[in-house]
Amino acid sequence: MQEQFLNHIKSNLPFLQQSKLIITISGGLDSVVLTHLCNALNLNFGLAHCNFNLRENESDADEAFVFDLAKTLDLEVFVQHFDTKMYAKANKLSIQMAARQLRYNWFQDIAEQLKFDYILTAHHADDNLETFLINLTRGTGLEGLSGIPEINDNVVRPLLIFSREEIKHYAKANNLKWREDSSNASTKYLRNKLRHDVIPTLKEVNPELLANFKNTLSNLNDTTDIIEESVNAVLKRAIKTIDDTNITYYVSAFIKLNNPKAYLFQVFKDFGFTQWDDIVNLLTAQSGKQVFSSSHNLLKDRECLILSQIDLEDTNFEITINSEDQNIKTPLGDLSFIASSKVHKTDKSTIYVDAKTLNFPLTVRHWQDGDYFYPLGMQGKKKLSKFFKDEKLSLIAKQKVLLLCNENEIVWVINHRANTRFKVTDTTKSILKIKLSK
Repeated sequence: MQEQFLNHIKSNLPFLQQSKLIITISGGLDSVVLTHLCNALNLNFGLAHCNFNLRENESDADEAFVFDLAKTLDLEVFVQHFDTKMYAKANKLSIQMAARQLRYNWFQDIAEQLKFDYILTAHHADDNLETFLINLTRGTGLEGLSGIPEINDNVVRPLLIFSREEIKHYAKANNLKWREDSSNASTKYLRNKLRHDVIPTLKEVNPELLANFKNTLSNLNDTTDIIEESVNAVLKRAIKTIDDTNITYYVSAFIKLNNPKAYLFQVFKDFGFTQWDDIVNLLTAQSGKQVFSSSHNLLKDRECLILSQIDLEDTNFEITINSEDQNIKTPLGDLSFIASSKVHKTDKSTIYVDAKTLNFPLTVRHWQDGDYFYPLGMQGKKKLSKFFKDEKLSLIAKQKVLLLCNENEIVWVINHRANTRFKVTDTTKSILKIKLSK
């Protein structure tokens, strides 16, 4: 196995030989074998161990074992303690998911702070099969059936080509010691149930299960490449505009497809959406209909779909501006207040007002139902909802609108239109220039 591991590194992961690495080690069989294999190849690496404090004395014994192993091999070791149960409760996560988030966040912190190039984990072929079956039972797209990636950004899994049986045989042949996690024997968790009950039966039915599974993954990944190429071709036709806040898609580009739902899934799955029938229905829905995920919303706006990230803090924005303030930061950009001797060219991002008409402090806030103002260049007042409709603002654009207010009166619909009641006239003696800079 050691020779096969060396050949695999040389052929498929040669960059590891010139990199600074951190191995995530639990003290269990897999991570101990990975540590010894990398040490035999004289790779430049240290160890990182998480103590999740879930198994009392057993967790502490795992930590002590890792320290002893690091000392024996003369390796640098990092250990972090977590209150996993508290984190899980605070974030409404399962213990397993909480532990996963904690360890990967910490591994990335170590890599960034101490300049490790790659994080190595000891996932192997059996882990890959277990993950495949878990995703299959829960329902997934093609990506969920494509297996654990060998390289995912700075995380590398060099043992994926080996089975658990091969790893255990290597450990015994070399008289290696490791820790057994008692929780792995329980079938309370789905992964353990698959590991102890399901996969052994499948291997009994077909001794070539892992080899055949490897071929299946290869075929699925080839298919994924084809799908990605097809989706990218559709996106070239579908995307109308992209800016810092929105991506706008032509509805017609999806309607023309033989299977719009399949393409919509591929385009929007990474934004947290799950209501695929509702998203398909957006294609023929009235303007204004939208679908929400936990992080994004997708809006039907005339002949387009507009994808926008939900920013709860942004929608609650409100700030007070005092007379001495000259520059204020807002979600739309910086507002500057500068005295001027005369009116120069104005545009949507710049207005001039009669300073004597303002009663500080001013406020900047989001618009509300019932808001109205007297648009510059028009006669009479107008509700903002009607103004937005006439300006053909999408629902997402309306949600982002900010108002500069003088007490209860709107001075400026920022970046859109000023209020004529604050305009500069022939009798104005003090002019204030207000500008939005992004």
